[in-house]
Amino acid sequence: MTGDLKQQLLEFLREHKVLTLAVDGPYAAALFYAVDSDLNLYVVTDPKTRHGQALGGKVAGTIQRDQQCWQEICGVQFTGQCVRLTGAERVAGWAMFLKRFALAGIEELAPAFAKVELWKITPDWLRLVDNRQGFGHKAEWTRQD
Repeated sequence: MTGDLKQQLLEFLREHKVLTLAVDGPYAAALFYAVDSDLNLYVVTDPKTRHGQALGGKVAGTIQRDQQCWQEICGVQFTGQCVRLTGAERVAGWAMFLKRFALAGIEELAPAFAKVELWKITPDWLRLVDNRQGFGHKAEWTRQD
């Protein structure tokens, strides 16, 4: 990965599709996600699930490459605020999510999509861990709003 840290994070996040989200002390769930150019993460879940009921407010999570040996460990840790999307922001978020996963127009998914909500996680802190740059290499990014 090259460039500044935000660009490195964006490239990493676009290369992967599943995050592990920690909510409601101790509980975690794996979710597909989409990412925008501001490093916001968009996830979809049924509000009746344990993690769906706990969303809203502060969350934490990780995203990592699969099947890594220790010399190549590479991943992201994050914390941020999670909100359920409505209105125009929901429409835009769904379009991005469906495009990323090529799900638009798949009729058999319509009943499942009718049960889920779209959430946006706005990370306030991300840490890139990348042993390819040296054992224990970490670089941190904090949102400057």
